Amino acid sequence: MRGHLPRLVALAGPVYGELLSGVVASVVGAYWVAGLGAPAVAAVTLAGTVENLLLGLVLVVASGTTVRLAHAHGAGDRAGAGRVARAAWRLCALGSLLIAVPGFLARDRIAGAFLDGEAAALAADWFTVAFPAFALFFAQRIADELFKGVGDTRTPLRTALLGNALLLVLDPLLILGPGPFPALGVTGAALALTASRAVALAVTALLRRRHRPSAPGGGPLGGGLLAEGRAITATGAPFGLDFTARMGVGAVQLGLVAAFGVPAVAGYGVGYRVLLIVTMAFYAVRQAAAIEAARLTGAARRAGVDPAVVVRSLARDTARLAGVLGAGAALLCAAAARPVAALFTDDPAVAGEAVDFLRMSGLYLLPYALVVALGGVHQAAGAGRRPVVAVLLGLTAQLGSGAALAGPFGVRGLWAGMTIGALVQLALLLLPLSRRRAGAVGDGPRRNVPEEASEIRLIERNASA
Repeated sequence: MRGHLPRLVALAGPVYGELLSGVVASVVGAYWVAGLGAPAVAAVTLAGTVENLLLGLVLVVASGTTVRLAHAHGAGDRAGAGRVARAAWRLCALGSLLIAVPGFLARDRIAGAFLDGEAAALAADWFTVAFPAFALFFAQRIADELFKGVGDTRTPLRTALLGNALLLVLDPLLILGPGPFPALGVTGAALALTASRAVALAVTALLRRRHRPSAPGGGPLGGGLLAEGRAITATGAPFGLDFTARMGVGAVQLGLVAAFGVPAVAGYGVGYRVLLIVTMAFYAVRQAAAIEAARLTGAARRAGVDPAVVVRSLARDTARLAGVLGAGAALLCAAAARPVAALFTDDPAVAGEAVDFLRMSGLYLLPYALVVALGGVHQAAGAGRRPVVAVLLGLTAQLGSGAALAGPFGVRGLWAGMTIGALVQLALLLLPLSRRRAGAVGDGPRRNVPEEASEIRLIERNASA
């Protein structure tokens, strides 16, 4: 038995490419907007922050859809898979309506709550385009998850590459207006993003229709859609809460860094961009592990075998892969901190802060990689409460210890707090549960190796059937 590593790598690789392409496109878009001046940059920054907050809500439905669909796929439940897809689209329509209409009507108030003057007006212009088009963003996430839920992470990668490549072309055309194109500025950036998403979604819909399996006989797909919608929301809630909590703490962390001056903030910004590139690999493993955990849990129940057996095996392989990535990222940040910082800035003060941040992040990246990846296994296997509690307590420890250490050690105390928070999260995630919960990582009595291997093979045969 080769274990789960080959499949985890096969699933995670395209997810990382998908995430990376989005970051590259956003960085290039920010470059074009930067030429419009500080008010435009502030407006687009606010727009990105608002979309990230809304992404936490989208992730509830998107992640819940992936896990529920993968579980049905592993169990061989085609009728259940159909219910998941139809319930997900209904949640997408409802969520888009509840966000787009109030957001559009309150666009000026939202912009004015954070910005003023020209920057607020430009942000309102962005929201005029973005809120009506929010359904495209939501629908693309759901369409992608319907592919991922059946183990296809390559199709979302292809459509992401298509959409982001189109965005790279449209951004300078609509923002700056060369030749016959009008110079639309911030509004042009919003229109370019909307157009690229519309094209990507249209292609995804065609692919989805071409590869969608025929409806199974033996009962209508429409039965139980309300219950399935609730199940999707309940399953995805830990993923959305995890993301939102980390976003909120990131904002607080930035405020704490700001107390040490502009070079510290700028250095943190440079280092954070680098960390974003490496930590996306951890989140790719998280998605892959969640897909696989849900699929194998469904297959285990189909085979009449305790899901905890295969979940433990998957968790071990997930930890191995995440550990290698975390250790590699830590060594890379420590060794390449100075030349990488030089690529982003020639200010010695800013570069020095970025180098310090990246080197101290080496202590943070390994436990953080394990927390992120293993959290996907826990959440998809039915133990979502544990990683949420671990994240909330760990992030609290991060802020508390960082603030305490910042007094004697300056901004380095904040970086040390990140490591402390990640270690607290990891410790809480690995603590044995006091009571048995079916499918949760580490639950159930330990079996001998041959017996456990035999049950895993049975589950994998059912998952492949």
